[in-house]
Formats: sequence, C-alpha cells, structure tokens
Amino acid sequence: MGLDAANVRFDERGLVPAVVQQALTGEVLMVAWMSEESLALTLRTGTTWFWSRSRQELWNKGATSGNTQRVRRILVDCDADTLLVEVDSPGPACHTGRRSCFYRIIDQG
Repeated sequence: MGLDAANVRFDERGLVPAVVQQALTGEVLMVAWMSEESLALTLRTGTTWFWSRSRQELWNKGATSGNTQRVRRILVDCDADTLLVEVDSPGPACHTGRRSCFYRIIDQG
C-alpha cells in the first residue's frame, strides 16, 4: 500500500504522531511527529524524517549524531491517524543518549 492508499489522516497542523519501535525486539524507542513531507522523505530514503514542532523544521534522525534509523516497515493504525515505524536503530534513540526515550518510571505508590 502506498502513501496515497494509506489515507493517513494528518491533524489540523498537518502532523501525525509516529511511534518508533525497534523492529526485532518491539522496544519502543521514541515518539515524534511526521508531516506529509517528512513521511514522503522517510519512504523515499529509508531513514526516519520527522517534523520538529519546536524548531519548525524537518529533521533526519541521526543526521548529526550518527544514530540513524533504518526503516523496516511503516504501519498505520485503524483510524489512519497514528503511525508505527519499525526500524533498525543500532545506537541511542533519545537525545539524552539513552537507548529509548522511555526510561523514567512513574511511581504508583
């Protein structure tokens, strides 16, 4: 299924959330936002591209750090408003240098 056939539903800002997951292990690495342009770049290049809401610009994950993410496949959810991007990510995915952005535990006590 191509991008047109997927009918991805972008929000009023032209963005869709993308959950990035390590392909072989299922580990959730990060969540970011994709615009139509960043999704098209991701499909064309085979590496992840996102839209930075704070900087208002496209960014290619790992372009400066060297921790690029190779895309294995992209899935769209049943409502077509969230993406799951399965990647090979050999290095840290978080800007803190950690493997995953999800490392802080909320105490249930």
